[in-house]
Amino acid sequence: MSIIIKPIVTEKITKESEVLNRFGFVVDKKANKVEIKKAVEAAYGVNVVSVNTINVRPDRTTKYTKSGLISGKTNAYKKAIVQVQEGETIDFYNNI
Repeated sequence: MSIIIKPIVTEKITKESEVLNRFGFVVDKKANKVEIKKAVEAAYGVNVVSVNTINVRPDRTTKYTKSGLISGKTNAYKKAIVQVQEGETIDFYNNI
């Protein structure tokens, strides 16, 4: 079971990584903060200061089409915002 699924690369998290040393990851739904901390430290070789987790709910949509009403939803996932020690950084592009 892999705890870290993929890194999140958005404008907001890129700005936080430059200013506050925070990086975002999509993680396993059942993983807790201690497991996430150990996985990030092992994968990237950095010291983690704090971990914040967010359960992202699924978005539901309804569309009116020629064939009738279509409803759907996106998948729910868990997001982790990890703050690393001052002076350390994570380079996603070299570790892919």
